[in-house]
Amino acid sequence: MTYTILIVEDEYLVRQGLTKLVNVAAYDMEIIGQAENGRQAWKLIQKQVPDIILTDINMPQLNGIQLASLVRETYPQVHLVFLTGYDDFDYALSAVKLGVDDYLLKPFSRQDIEEMLGKIKQKLDKEEKEEQLQDLLTDKFEGNMAQKIQSHLADSQFSLKSLASDLGFSPTYLSSLIKKELGLPFQDYLVRERVKQAKLLLLTTDLKIYEIAEKVGFEDMNYFTQRFKQIAGVTPRQFKKGEDR
Repeated sequence: MTYTILIVEDEYLVRQGLTKLVNVAAYDMEIIGQAENGRQAWKLIQKQVPDIILTDINMPQLNGIQLASLVRETYPQVHLVFLTGYDDFDYALSAVKLGVDDYLLKPFSRQDIEEMLGKIKQKLDKEEKEEQLQDLLTDKFEGNMAQKIQSHLADSQFSLKSLASDLGFSPTYLSSLIKKELGLPFQDYLVRERVKQAKLLLLTTDLKIYEIAEKVGFEDMNYFTQRFKQIAGVTPRQFKKGEDR
């Protein structure tokens, strides 16, 4: 994915320096516009919202702080970086605490810009991955995610950690999303699906109950019976005999 940058700076030479010092394409980025002041920038933003805004603080008509405030209120997903001189340094630090991602102190070097772009790209990549997972869980859960869990029902070692590793996310983050979308913690959902599969096998096969327990990922027969009864209201043996129906 290519991330977009808007440069907002009233000094022409500074704008040129930002565009020529670093090859932004190396960071999967492109500069989509330049503005001389905050008001001009705001008009451009409303036409195409960038992923990143590099903005000076002291500018005519609408300064960087005012622009940042507008952007934060309207497009909170945008990453903001202040371009500041020593005179505005304390001001910039205060703004950073209010939600601006970073600042570049003038005069800045190629290395300064590269380090800043690297940090912003890491954040954007993380957000993109999280958004993809959110889409997976909300729009396609019954297909992709449920299918992945179904394919591991027989694996007694299958866990949130292993699923998170397969998907490339932290277990904590994946756990919170699953609970939010399903209304259940991952482990409870997994057990529920295993019991559902066990019911199917009890009704459609002649397998022994301990064999069915193994086929749905339970190594401990007593634990299988306990969890089955918690969910189904009867033991596996009673269910097979039709005592729940």
